[in-house]
Amino acid sequence: MAIDQTLRLLARARGLSVSDIATAIPRAGVATVNAWLKGDKLPGQDQLDALARTFGVPAGALLAELASSLDPARTPGEHDLLAAYRALNTRQQGALLEVARTMAGHPSPRKRGTPRKGGARRKG
Repeated sequence: MAIDQTLRLLARARGLSVSDIATAIPRAGVATVNAWLKGDKLPGQDQLDALARTFGVPAGALLAELASSLDPARTPGEHDLLAAYRALNTRQQGALLEVARTMAGHPSPRKRGTPRKGGARRKG
């Protein structure tokens, strides 16, 4: 999710108006906050930290999508896969990870106490 969408959702969830947010952020007026919410501008580092405090979230959570979109090592397919993964429920995410690990030849991490393939554990 883009930072402007994240900010709009957080503002709505916290019941904060544009002027409420502007009051909480150093060197940011209503026009600046409106520009952030529209995606016309990006907040600076100090402003991001203040936004994170205002919304009660880690600053990294505000920039996660931006950072991933700037990662030159990620292909468009990786972005699509991540977006699809995030749309799944927890059980579906686990199943998708299992399929991906199997396809990549990586063994899946077994939980302690999980019997090995082929049946129950043997007693000593």
